[in-house]
Formats: sequence, C-alpha cells, structure tokens
Amino acid sequence: MWITPEEVLLANALWVSERANPYFILQRRKGHGRGGGITGLLVGTLDVVLDSSARVAPYRILHQTGESQIFWNIACGSSRKEITEHWDWLETNLLQTLSIFDNDDDITTFVKGKIQGIIAEENKSGKPQEDEDPGKFREAELKMRKLFGMPEEEKLVNYYPCSYWKGRVPRQGWIYLSVNHLCFYSFLLGKEVSLVVQWTDVTQLDKNATLVFPESIRVSTRGTEHFFSMFLNINETFKLMEQLANIAMRQLLDNESFSADRSLPKPCKTLKNVSALKRDLDARAKNERYRALFRLTQDERLDGHTSCTLWTPFAKMHVIGQMFVSNNYICFASREEDLCQLIIPLREVTIVEKADSSSVLPSPLSISTKNKMTFLFANLKDRDFLVQRISDFLQRTPDRPCGLNTQSENPSPSTPPSLPPSPPVLGLGEMPQNQHYSPSLPTAKKGLLQIYQQDVPEELGPKVTREKMKEESWNIHFFEFGRGVCMYRTSKTRELVLNGIPESLRGELWLLFSGAQNEMATHTGYYASLVEQAIGKYTLATEEIERDLHRSMPEHHAFQNEMGIAALRRVLTAYAYRNPSIGYCQAMNIVTSVLLLYCTEEEAFWLLVALCERMLPDYYNTRVVGALVDQGVFEELTRECLPLLYEHMQDLGVISTISLSWFLTLFLSVMPFDSAVLLVDCFFYEGIKVIFQVALAVLHANMDQLLSCSDEGEAMTILGRYLDNVVNKQTVSSPIPHLHALLTSGNNPPPEIDVFELIKASYEKFGSLRADVIEQMRFKQRLKVIQSLEDTAKRSVVRSIMTESAFSIEELEELYVLFKAKHIMSCYWGASSTAAERHDPSLPYLEQYRIDSGQFTQLFSALAPWSCGLHTNTLSGRLFRLLDQNKDSLINFKEFVTGLSGMCHGDMTEKLKLLYRLHLPPALCPEEAESALEAAQFFTDDDMPQGEELKEAGDALAAADTDERKEEKPKDYKYYLRMWAKEKEPKKESIKDLPRMNQEQFIEMCKTLYNMFSEDPMEQELYHGIATVASLLLRIGEVGKKFTNNGSKKTEVQLASAVDALQPEMEDSSGEGGSGQSLVSKALAEAQLETPPPTAAGSDEEAKDDTSVSSYSVVSAGSLQCEDIADDTVLIGCASGDVVDRRRGSLPDADWSITFEQVLASFLTETSLVDYFEKKYDIQNKITACKSLRAVERQTSTSSDHDFSLNTH
Repeated sequence: MWITPEEVLLANALWVSERANPYFILQRRKGHGRGGGITGLLVGTLDVVLDSSARVAPYRILHQTGESQIFWNIACGSSRKEITEHWDWLETNLLQTLSIFDNDDDITTFVKGKIQGIIAEENKSGKPQEDEDPGKFREAELKMRKLFGMPEEEKLVNYYPCSYWKGRVPRQGWIYLSVNHLCFYSFLLGKEVSLVVQWTDVTQLDKNATLVFPESIRVSTRGTEHFFSMFLNINETFKLMEQLANIAMRQLLDNESFSADRSLPKPCKTLKNVSALKRDLDARAKNERYRALFRLTQDERLDGHTSCTLWTPFAKMHVIGQMFVSNNYICFASREEDLCQLIIPLREVTIVEKADSSSVLPSPLSISTKNKMTFLFANLKDRDFLVQRISDFLQRTPDRPCGLNTQSENPSPSTPPSLPPSPPVLGLGEMPQNQHYSPSLPTAKKGLLQIYQQDVPEELGPKVTREKMKEESWNIHFFEFGRGVCMYRTSKTRELVLNGIPESLRGELWLLFSGAQNEMATHTGYYASLVEQAIGKYTLATEEIERDLHRSMPEHHAFQNEMGIAALRRVLTAYAYRNPSIGYCQAMNIVTSVLLLYCTEEEAFWLLVALCERMLPDYYNTRVVGALVDQGVFEELTRECLPLLYEHMQDLGVISTISLSWFLTLFLSVMPFDSAVLLVDCFFYEGIKVIFQVALAVLHANMDQLLSCSDEGEAMTILGRYLDNVVNKQTVSSPIPHLHALLTSGNNPPPEIDVFELIKASYEKFGSLRADVIEQMRFKQRLKVIQSLEDTAKRSVVRSIMTESAFSIEELEELYVLFKAKHIMSCYWGASSTAAERHDPSLPYLEQYRIDSGQFTQLFSALAPWSCGLHTNTLSGRLFRLLDQNKDSLINFKEFVTGLSGMCHGDMTEKLKLLYRLHLPPALCPEEAESALEAAQFFTDDDMPQGEELKEAGDALAAADTDERKEEKPKDYKYYLRMWAKEKEPKKESIKDLPRMNQEQFIEMCKTLYNMFSEDPMEQELYHGIATVASLLLRIGEVGKKFTNNGSKKTEVQLASAVDALQPEMEDSSGEGGSGQSLVSKALAEAQLETPPPTAAGSDEEAKDDTSVSSYSVVSAGSLQCEDIADDTVLIGCASGDVVDRRRGSLPDADWSITFEQVLASFLTETSLVDYFEKKYDIQNKITACKSLRAVERQTSTSSDHDFSLNTH
C-alpha cells in the first residue's frame, strides 16, 4: 500500500535490497521468507516482540536521488505480489518523467507530491469506515488475516503485545482481538506459536493474579485453558475481551449478529492505533452504563458528559458531579453516591440560558422546565459548546409525541421490527376492531384496587392513620424536591421508599423510578393501537395466556371478575404482540396482575416493558436465561457472604431449586402479597440488588436450621414456612389469604416476621452490594449458563437422532459441534440468507441450526467417505438437493446426519440406493440432466405396452363411474379420520419404489464411480469391476427396451438395430471373457473428461486395436453435449459402420433404462465392489482433521507466499 513519505536514515539496516533503479529501491526484511540464517531469526523475533511498522510490512519501496544520503519510504506491502504491483507502476509511469528533471530536490518534491495525491485519491474512493482507521492499524488487520486465514469480513478490533503461556514457558507475541475470534501469534528464534479461539467457544473469562501466572487473563473453553500475561494495559484488554465475549453470547442466545454503528461521530482528534470498531464498542459500553444508571430506553445514546456542580435548593449547597447529555435527556449524578440524581427530559425543557459568570458561580447554566422548576448548573468547562449541543437536540425534539395512532406507518425506534404496522384482517367469528378497545368495554381506567376498594374495618383505623402520614411525608417531599420526572432523587427518597410507598402513590412512583413514565409519554396511543392489533390473533402465546389468566392471584377479589381478567388478558397479549421473541412466559401473569392493582392498563403495560426489556433482561424468554444467570450470581454471593451455609446447601442442591421462583416473580409467589409488594417498591427504586439482598437475608435468618437439614425437602419446608410468615403489619388492605401458607402452616405455625425488619436487616448485613459488581458477576455467569444451555441442546439433539443413525454418541456430538460452527460462521461472514432466517428459537433444538449448500460442500469434502476429486463438489451439490426436502435451500442437522450416516455405516444396499438416488431428479439438477428430465417424462408417460394402457384406461373409467355413484352418498367423519391417519403414516420406501434410470443418468453414475475409486488402494480391481458391471448394465438396458416398447415404428427400427448390434457383442462376451468390455471402453474413453488413472495392460486383441483403450475407463459419451461428439465416435452397442451412420450425432437413447434391482444384482457379481460398499467407515479421523482444518489453511496460505517469492526471482 502507498504510505505518506517518511524519512529513512539507515536504508540497509536489517533489510535486503532486491531491485533497484536510479530513483527507487525495493527491499525485503531480513527474517522474512526462507533462509536468512541466525540474523534472519533474530530480526524475525524482534519484529514480533517489538511494536515496529516493519513487523507488519515485510516489503517496502524507498525513493533516493543520486547524491542524497536520505531515503524516503513511499510504499510497503505484506506480500511480494502487492509490492511488485507498486514497483511496476513506478517503472511504467514515473521513470521516464523523472529523467527530465535536472535538480534532485525537484525530483524528490515531485515524487512525494505524486504519492500523496495517490493516497488522497484512494481515500476519496475508499470506504468511509476504513478512512477512520490509521494506516498502521490497517496493516495489522492485513497481517492478522494473512496469519490466521481470515476473510475480509472478519474485522480486527484491537491488538496488544502480551505473553502466551505454553506450558511453563511464556511466548512473547501479539494478541489480535477481532469481532468473532481471539488470535495469538508468536515467532521466537524460529519457533512459531499460533492460536485461534472463537468467542462462541469461550466458557469462562477471568482476570487473576497467582504466583505461577502474575496478573494474567485466563480464557477457558470446553476443553482447554489459555493464559495470557504481561499486558501493558491489562484492564483495557480484559474489558474489550468481555465485550466481545458478551456479543458472542448474545449471538448464541438470540442469533443477533454484530453490526457496526455507522452513525458514530468522528473523533475530535486523531487517536493513535484506535480503530472505528474499538471506538464503537467503547461508545456502546458507555451507553449501557448511562442507560442503566438513569433507567433510560434502549435507543438512548450518550452524546457526552462533563464535570460540573448542581445547585440543590433543598440543601442550599452546590453538589459536585457529572452532567450527561443524550439525544432526549439531560441527566446529573453526584460524585458521592445517593447524594443527588436528576433526570430532565428535553421534552419538558422550556428555556436554556447562560447566566452571568462570577467568582462564586463560574460558567453557570440555567435550565427551566414546563412544571416551573429551574435547575442551575455551574463550573462547566466548555459551556458554549454544551449549550449548542443542547440547542441542537431541542430542535429535533418533537413538540408533541407521536404514537402509533397517528404514525402507524413509521413505528417508534423502540418498537421491534417484527411489529406489523397494519391492522389484522378480520376472520370469521372475529369482532369488529372498533369494539376491541372501546370505552363501552369493562376497561381498567385506574388501578383495580381503587375500583374494588372495600370498606376498611374499624380495627384498621390506626393503620389508616399511618398510611395517611406516609402520604403526607411524600407530599412534603414533592414540595421540597419536586414531583414528576424532574424530581431530585436523594438519600431521603430512598428512606421514604424503604418505609413503604402509600398505596395511592404506588403506581405513580413505580412509573417514575422504573423509567416507564418516559416511554409512555413519548408513545401516546401506542398501547391502544397494540390492543387493536393483538386481540383476535391466536398464537401459542395467547393460548398460554388464556390458560394462566385464572391462575393469576385467584385469591384477590380484583381477579375474580371479568374486568380484572380482561385487563390482564389485554396487557399480556399486547406485550406478546409487541415482542414476539419473548411472547409470554409463566410468571409474567403474576407480576402483571400486581401491576394492574395499582396502575391503569397502559401504565401496567409500560411497566411490564421496563421489567422485561431493561430491569430483568432475558428473564422471560423461552429459556429464562436471565433468571438462570441471576441464580448463578446468587450462588456466588452466597459463597462469598455465607460460606459455611453455601457448602451445605450445595450438597443438598437447594439454592438452584429455591432461587428461580424468587427471582422470576420478585417473591410475589412465595410471600404474602402485602409483604412482597414492599419488595417490589424497593426493586423499582434500587434494581435487582434489593432482591439479592433480601434473598441473602432470608438464608442468613434461617442459617442454623438449614445447617441441621439432612435433605432438600426439609430445607425447602423451612424456607417456605419462613417466607409464608413474613407479614406487613402496616397494611390497610384486607388480609389476602396466601394459599401456600395455608398448606404449610402445620399445627404450630412459626412466629411472624415483619417485612420491614427483613428489609432493614438486608440493608444492614448486605447493603454493600453494588450494581456494577453485580453486572460483572452476571457476565461471568452468562458465559456459563449459555454454554450450559448449548450443551443441553446438543445432548437433546443427539438423543433424538441416535436411534436413527449408526454413529456413536461421541461422533454425533462432535458432528453437531462442526455443523453448528458452520452455521455460526454464516451468521458473521455473510451468506445467501440472513441469520434470522436460518435460526428460529421457537423450533425444536434439532431444527434451529441450518446450513446452505456452500457450507454443506465444505463439510462433505472434509467428512464424506466418497471422495471424488474434482467431482466432489458436484456430488455434494446433488446430495444437498436430495436432503433438502422442503426446498428452502437449507438443511438441518438431522438431514445432514441422515446423508452422512448412509455413506459411512449403511450396508451395501443402502449405499447403492443412496448413490442411485443421487443420479435421479431432484438430486440431478436440470443443467446436469436436461435430457434426463425428458427421458424421465418419457418413461412416466409412455413406458407401458398398449394392452396395459387400455387396461389402465378401462380401470380409470370404471373408477370414475364408481366415484360418481359414491358421491351421491356423503362420507362420514370416520372416512376422513381414516384418510388423515393414512396420510400421517410414515411411508417406507422400498427398492421397488425407486424410479428407473435412463442412459444419461446412468452415464453420470458411472462418471461418479470412476472418480470415487481414484484414491483407493484396490483401485485397479475396482476399475475392472465397474467396467464389467457397466458393460453388463448397458446390455441389460438394451435388451430391456423390448419390454418398454410403445409400438411406434421408430422404436422398432431402433430396437432391431440394437439387437443386431448386441448379438455379436454377446457372442464376443460369451466366447472371450473380457473382450465384450472393450467395446464399452471404446465409447467411454472417447468421452473421458477427467484425467484417467494409470491403465493396466489389456489383452492382446485390445493392444492391436488402435481404437481400444484400457477396459478400466468408464466415462461415457453421454456426458458430452451432442455437438461435441465427433464423426468417428463409437457409440454403445454399435458394431458396424451402418449403425454408426444411422445414430451419429443423436441424443442419448431415450428408450434405454434400468432399475435399481438390476443395478444391485450387477454389483453383487463383482467381489471387489461388494467389499468396497460393505466396508464400514470410521469418521473419527476425518472429524479430527476437520477440527484442525483452519491450521492447515494458515500453513497453506503462508507457504504459497514463499513459493511466489521464489518463482519471481
């Protein structure tokens, strides 16, 4: 590549000059290529260890004028081919021009200007994302692709110097982190170390420090562990590794492939060795932290942040912190945790103005909102730029939010793309749409508790008073700190939440703290539109919802009538329609029913969105991955905080059993409702850490009893009774009987536990938990959980097909890994179809992963026993079409194993049957057998004698007459049941069901067999056998024509000539054992397309005949196009010149055909063929070779470069 001219003082140090002219020198780096001796080894080692540009550019071109001692580096290349192209261009375009100049300085100026012009032109026409990457980084990416055999689609994110511990010896080299792979390369004193690990194979990623591995990173896969150390910046490297592994896990979970952010703003200054992808990932990490901190939507992107101070009127002081600005919000977080937090939606902002600076208040900025609140920021570093950015975002903020009711053609960014914008078409029995969400229906316009509020008993009077005191405390807080989304959130807010939110304010504050209020405000009418579209649709999710509706808090009076049930149905179906990837999961009904008690339907819907998509990520998908991840986090926290109890509980296996329901329902299903709802209050304010704290507190409170347990059931009973008796003594609602408590209370119920005391204890003992630590632990557990689920899926698939396949369990598991790897590669290296089309999580595990024809060919070439040389791709294409029964150009794992199992472990009949079918439609594509299709049509239409045709026609007329009489009598339901059962019965195909094979298809099969035997140790015997069989089958087909004659005059003439030609052939065959085969060989040899194997010595008669070749050549003239057949071509069965003249240039014989029984019987006559097809094939060696295929590809690409460099000398 051309580079900006750089000065080089020592031109010959560590370099060898290979070409030169008066103005330019082409040099090669010592240590690159073959030879070089000890100097080359040392230079090669230095290039790997040191961060030099020469490390990635083994060739360069220097410019020098006659008397100058200064050289200018103007081009570099990673291969000889690349640098030679640049050299040739210089000699062709510049040498003659430079000879005109008189002054050396003018020559140098001209060359530098020319090279810079070329670079500018390349940048103008190049891809924009490549322009952002510095030249040195692009060279490293090219080096990575060359070393590890990666395609251009594989993008390098960053690379770092480090040591890889191979045994007890560290190897210094470079680690390359790409989007899909971790790669390492080292070259020290002639020893090369190369490593490639797919991120999807990583099961654990740790940063640890031990005596053996000082401050190292451990990368674990299912089979091995890799240690890397001696990083210049280990924290940056480890964070990037985490991000890339997380992207890979997301890909395994829901098949989301990585796509770079094209709208990333360009950096203000050039960042050294930082790629656009690295900047993209850094921006993603910041966005995720920002959204999690302020509970913002997934499409919110942080624009920037700056340190500042915020005036807090309630404390009369300036609080130091950070201001964050994004496309829809201005947020503030104090440096001291919980001191102050603020969220200002731009839709609420009315005025942004710069106040006058003073020594007390430098660079102040005032922001006013619609609800008459003013916020004063100060100590802003770049206030003018900040105001300009806020002004830009304000201009883009719509005056009023537009929901789906006004812009149904353009759903909001947060709406999944699967949401259909158009309303459904009404079917039979459906109600008109305007009645789905009509005011006349029993719709919950407010919380169900308010609708079904019962009179408070007199004995609850003191509790009512306390409830009113809580309301008053919150009103004072609103007056002091503001109300609504712009409220100051402080430690005082947390105290009020922990003391319990009053029922009248619960819905409002849940919306506020969860961030759901912002989404609802910006999507007016969205829920109503979803309800309109969702109701009337019947899916698996709606069936499950209907089944669970009456199981959702049946003890509560709000759900003992149609209004509560209908509201719950609408919210759940609307969400299932919005997010089909989740749809509906058990436990969602319990959580949603609680939300409906305190909120309107629309508010409950947006709270459910916040829960499922932000606060409890991946909890409610088909495999409840998020809950399993948090279950693993809880086990780890138990091990750290309660080590004695952890060991005992692990022996009993209790933690994994109890915790899943706790997390999925936020304790709502295991604790009395009035107590659990207080935990929900804390959860919406604090997040998941509260649930972990309370769960640990529950274990701690029961530690002594749990340590004395001897089995899992006893431990479950202890915890169940404890949770049943957690009571809320301050509730003003009528007590709701807890069904679980009624069943487990026993004769002597345990003492009651005050829920406020439990919450207080959880904060006192385990309040040090931090959200960022939990996220770090979640990442580790996510790797384990998803890989564990993948292993479960693999075992499930293997179990389901092991009875239908002859492979062992171990072989099936390894084949599944290879098959899945091909599918995953197609997701990130591009393919004919998108990843989403290939992967459907709703399908059974067996059918989730699928591959296309190109990937199947790669696996076939690596694993199949029928190696056919250049013919392999053709054969694999035919097998793919045969296996692709639904014609979607994709096959699943079961279909793949079915084809491979027949070739490897089938008996001779199965293998020949597969081979036979590979040369019939649909396996034989139209391009390969255009005439074969015509022949197939001929045989299906006209292959029976006239007498049989008349008989069949008579039968058809009689059947039609019978059908007419039957139509008078209506068929009963039993008839249709019998017909349906008949259709469902699996049809067993016998060899008699196989269609006949015509001449061209037979020729193609012979061609396949010819290629199949080319590398077998018994090659000569097999060729002799197939020549004999082919000759026999050709004669059988000729003789068989008389039975397929349709009576036409033309066919009679052809048959007569064929019989005349066949008689001498048969006489020869009976008289002299092998001479009949030579006639077949003559015709087959003329059409031979591939290079034949070495021929054996034939008989004396064959040696004398100059038109004969070895009887082992069996490729027929039928494989050639008609116009390619020469005048002297001898066709099958032609014994005289007259017959040759009559049939010269004709199509393959359309009357000729054979059956599979005839093929099988013919093959059984040859012992060598029987032995070949009866031989069992061990696929294990092929699997092992396939696993190391990438290493072989790397060696091939490296050696080819050396070969090229030698040939050019």
